[in-house]
Amino acid sequence: MRMKHLFASIAIAAASLAANVQAATITGAGATFPYPVYAKWAELYQKASGTGLNYQSVGSGAGIKQIKAKTVDFGASDMPLPAAELTSAGLFQFPAIMGGVVPVVNVPGTAPGQIKLTGPVLADIYLGKITKWNAQPIAALNPGVKLPSDDITVVRRADSSGTSFLFTDYLSQMSPEFKAKIGAGTTVKWAVGVGGKGNEGVAANVQRIKGAIGYVEWAYAKRNKMQHTQLQNKDGAFLQPDDEAFKAAAAGANWTGTPGFAVVLTNQPGKASWPITGVSYILVHKSQADGNRGKEVLKFFDWAYKNGDASAVELDYVPMPDSVTKLVQDAWRANVKDASGKAIW
Repeated sequence: MRMKHLFASIAIAAASLAANVQAATITGAGATFPYPVYAKWAELYQKASGTGLNYQSVGSGAGIKQIKAKTVDFGASDMPLPAAELTSAGLFQFPAIMGGVVPVVNVPGTAPGQIKLTGPVLADIYLGKITKWNAQPIAALNPGVKLPSDDITVVRRADSSGTSFLFTDYLSQMSPEFKAKIGAGTTVKWAVGVGGKGNEGVAANVQRIKGAIGYVEWAYAKRNKMQHTQLQNKDGAFLQPDDEAFKAAAAGANWTGTPGFAVVLTNQPGKASWPITGVSYILVHKSQADGNRGKEVLKFFDWAYKNGDASAVELDYVPMPDSVTKLVQDAWRANVKDASGKAIW
């Protein structure tokens, strides 16, 4: 009889442990731009805390839909939501990480970082007006570079994408025609091109198609040893992408004066500023049906702010400055509450 009680106790303890393990997994969905660093943070955080993170890299648009539908604990978007949309959806938004979007190409006979492009030329490529790699506008920027006569195949996102928002926001500033015909957004009506789902899909298509050009987050370009281009910035300097160039673009961000922390870092001034730099945002409900789960989300990002900088830099992201993370945590206390209205942080 004692043995039966012992087995019953073990079974109850095991069931309780399984329930706790299951409860200690937070869920998120959205932007593919920050996926490499979120995956690394999740791995390190689980080792440190025992809490897991299941993050679906499905694109910013899908992430926004999922958090609005309350099917995940947090959403992630590289396009900040405006204050009115945050209010109507009952959401709170805060920045998690910064990084850069880079043009990537598949141009045989040229080296990574060799080809120079400007914003207006890039816009004309995506408008379908420049169709050959040796076309005069590209050749004029690249004297001495042996450019092939290959057709240019434009690759762009097929899904709703914050990376597309950053890219099209930049091109809309560079070209009045691009702004009028295509404009800026997570989903736009592209003039030409082959679609890819996520940064992963764009990267795969560019690598597969001779003569292709696309745009991806810098970590994807580096990890896949892709051929990136130089890009001219607002001050006229041609730059190679790197974390110092992304930091320079982020240096002048007005976090305190921007509602919802909705800072857009494209086309920032400064000779060292990469022109397509962006912020990736986290979206949570202001009123948490389960305050404990809401707190677990904030604990994860609190840990990332305090312990995730080294792995972020290793992947060529720019960590949020301490001055900004303090603002964010103060805003957590003021805005994110449980069902009874009590602050969860």
